[in-house]
Amino acid sequence: MTDAPIEIDDPRDERVADFLHLTDVHLRRRLEPERGLYLAESEKVIRRALAAGHRPRSFLMARKWLDDLADLVDQALTHDVPVYVAGEDVIREMTGFHLHRGALASMERPEMSALEDVLDGARRVVVLEDIVDHTNVGAVFRSAAALGVDAVLVTPRCADPLYRRSIRVSMGTVFQVPWTRTGVWPAGVDQLREAGFTVAAFALEDSSVSLDDLAADPPERLALVMGTEGDGLGRRTVAAADLVVRIPMAGEVDSLNVAAAAAVAMWALRAPSR
Repeated sequence: MTDAPIEIDDPRDERVADFLHLTDVHLRRRLEPERGLYLAESEKVIRRALAAGHRPRSFLMARKWLDDLADLVDQALTHDVPVYVAGEDVIREMTGFHLHRGALASMERPEMSALEDVLDGARRVVVLEDIVDHTNVGAVFRSAAALGVDAVLVTPRCADPLYRRSIRVSMGTVFQVPWTRTGVWPAGVDQLREAGFTVAAFALEDSSVSLDDLAADPPERLALVMGTEGDGLGRRTVAAADLVVRIPMAGEVDSLNVAAAAAVAMWALRAPSR
């Protein structure tokens, strides 16, 4: 058993390699899936990750947080998980930002769930097609958790829901909403349909139906497909969907940010309580 937190004075110490240079987005995108890790930031997010059964590799925190996180530290040391502590200047040089949310945890990335397991029993599913902004991905997950969505699917080119910023914006709800990546997309539309879902593509099309009309009589099982920032859904996705849906707009605004649009759609089309 590890007896005590480990002091780190050198920001280049190889023992804390998991936490180095977190602002290098391209590096994190490349390394995290290969090394099988993700990073959880803040006490609340870390606790939600642990509650979901995810396994920690190590913790990093400023000394002033040791008392507030004493139970977490004791649990980690009991299970031989290293807890690294350092001064705020060392952490800032190590990570590239000011750690003002208490702690970071390097977590083992869980195995990706099978699509059929994620869809089993689900009535409302959100599909994120090629969303590249981690903030938007995290915001969608937070809305999905709050509004009773059963699962989120992300296409192969969508940003990683377990990237640090996505997790932080989601407030850790990415750990509680079942999710997985689709296979080849938009061929995955057929898989959703075979699983019993009506596939609704959200896009600005002349042939679209109003969200109000769909919400008045929604299908029992519904997949809401939201497109990438700027360009929206691909033409092949729109063509493959069962119907195209638009959110009525006022004030000469033609569309909403994808995270806002997803939240509006999820609320309007939420499934009745069982």
